[in-house]
Amino acid sequence: MVGKVKENIGLLLKHIKHHFKRTKNKYTGSKSVLLFPIIGLLSLLWVIVRVGTKPSRLRYPCMKVAVPTATTFVAYIIAIFTSLFSFRKARENLRKSRYSLAIILLLVSIAGGTFLILHTNQYASAQTVNLKTRELEANQPMGEEKGIFPGRVVWVHDPDATDETCNPWNQSDGWYKNENNDQGVIDAMLDTAVMALSEQSTVANAWDAFFKYNNSNRSKGNVGYQSGEIIFIKINRTSAYSIAGDFSRINYQTSETSPHVILALLKHLVDEVGVAEEDIYIGDPMKHIYKLDYELWHGEFPDIHYLDHNRSDAGREVAEVGSSMIHYSDSGEVLREGWNWGDASSGDPIYDDYFYAIFDDCDYLINVPTLKGHKRAGVTMFAKNHFGSHTRSSAQHLHMGLVVPDEYPNEQNARYGYGKYRVLVDLLSWELLREKSVIYLMDALWSAGWELDAPSKWVLSPFNNDWSSSIFISQDPVAIESVGYDFLRTEYTSENHPGNTYPQLEGADDHIEQAADSDNWPSGIEYDPENDGTPIPSLGVHEHWNNATDRQYSRNLGENYGIELVSILSSQGGVAEDIETLAKPMLYQNSPNPFKNFTSIKYNIADRANVELLVYNTMGQKIKTLVNENQPQGTYSVIWDASQENGSKAPNGVYIYRLTVITEDGVFEDANKMLLIK
Repeated sequence: MVGKVKENIGLLLKHIKHHFKRTKNKYTGSKSVLLFPIIGLLSLLWVIVRVGTKPSRLRYPCMKVAVPTATTFVAYIIAIFTSLFSFRKARENLRKSRYSLAIILLLVSIAGGTFLILHTNQYASAQTVNLKTRELEANQPMGEEKGIFPGRVVWVHDPDATDETCNPWNQSDGWYKNENNDQGVIDAMLDTAVMALSEQSTVANAWDAFFKYNNSNRSKGNVGYQSGEIIFIKINRTSAYSIAGDFSRINYQTSETSPHVILALLKHLVDEVGVAEEDIYIGDPMKHIYKLDYELWHGEFPDIHYLDHNRSDAGREVAEVGSSMIHYSDSGEVLREGWNWGDASSGDPIYDDYFYAIFDDCDYLINVPTLKGHKRAGVTMFAKNHFGSHTRSSAQHLHMGLVVPDEYPNEQNARYGYGKYRVLVDLLSWELLREKSVIYLMDALWSAGWELDAPSKWVLSPFNNDWSSSIFISQDPVAIESVGYDFLRTEYTSENHPGNTYPQLEGADDHIEQAADSDNWPSGIEYDPENDGTPIPSLGVHEHWNNATDRQYSRNLGENYGIELVSILSSQGGVAEDIETLAKPMLYQNSPNPFKNFTSIKYNIADRANVELLVYNTMGQKIKTLVNENQPQGTYSVIWDASQENGSKAPNGVYIYRLTVITEDGVFEDANKMLLIK
């Protein structure tokens, strides 16, 4: 009996040994069996090197691929040694007639062998890094923050800036006309935005801080704007490829940079910073300057230079070709030839572009795009606005660097997904453009779902079926594109805007991820638009907000990294979009919290009521009356500027804000705490 058991166990051992040998022979020399150990080892080394030097990288999407592969590789190695060791010990115990222990060790060996057989083939075929799709995970920052207050983006919204009754499809009622824009409100919005971004108490001090930050980063010293330095304001005039003889609009409905935002900016530069009018240039050099634009700006600032594509009459100047060239980092592998693609006889590579001379000549650049969707790129903001900065007759040659080169839904050459060459990264990172960009100002007064569309009324709160009526500003080009993308992808859904969902294109934020961190670059690509052998650094920080209601990024949630969205919303907000939300009064947590100077406090009231919103210190002393009036039903947000209490900043510490709502049905009271820091 004992001999029979020993014989059967011996046969089983031989069978297992033969099975391992057959499996090995089956895959010997095969790429599939080698692929997983190679990828596993590389993944393990990648995690050790990247996370070891910067633990926060563990949150990056690439680590979410590398870490599981690396840990499985470690388990794979352990399984090899466990299986071999158990197999050897099982044989030894069998020889010594220790059958029970031999069977246990044999089962352990079988388990290890099964893991190897299953996972070698599985991971060789399934765990290769695949960047085609990626979950948009909340609060997973990547990259290196930029700005005086790193990663800060300021959003100012005021529905009074635009006329709710405007019909942009009616040429006589154009969105760009004076009667549809309240210049005083827009001026105040920009004032608030620059002071909140810099935490300075005056517009002049805010701009001084911006110039000093920019000059310090360019090794020019901690100095502000100097007399005689040239500033170029790059606008978006997508529709101005054709005009009437008197410079009137033909494509009148197209949403693009608001002339009234530019007028507010000019007031800052001339009246607050002290820039001489003759040192300011404005234009979209590939396009024209419209009549209304010129009349609005020239009426207050007649000595500014107004750049036009090819006309020098009526106060315009022709934009000249410059000497600087951008090198597209695909080196001709992705972007198209043809389409007026350079002069081969000149000896210049076909994958370089000349830019207009103003980019060489200016000392500072202020890029002012419009927040919009885009049929080819998904979204268009700062990077895409430079499609009008090179000197070719069109930008067709650059389209292969976008998501849908031939315009959605023509998907013949579609490049969906992540980890692909994106020409927008080159345009955002080229030193000629990047180093001169003193701030990033995004006009979102009249936003649209795609580049040539009329403005859309936005569904989400606090827009509540009114125009977007917003301004965004930052010193971090990646952070502000990230915030803009979150707004666009959340607003332009099939539920809110049927048939107008281009921001949902898979890969619309690929260029933002790549601009943030080289871990996201495609294989074989090193972004080097100067072509000097030095890859670009991180351009800023990228992440997605926690949800579309709270809009909180990592710094809003108390972390010391990531994006900080400072939301400054008008107290004149209209009726909330969700009647159930207004079933009873509600007081929300202030944002940002903790805060340094500005914070926004939001509340709902269900019916017309007498409303009082007060701020107290921890001793119970009233510090500030924010609201004391009768208000109709609605959702409201008010700003407490703690830097201006009694002529100086309020002391740091904990404060309490209390809401009291008095109606015919009774009294509602609620309070929350907030923290003011240095």
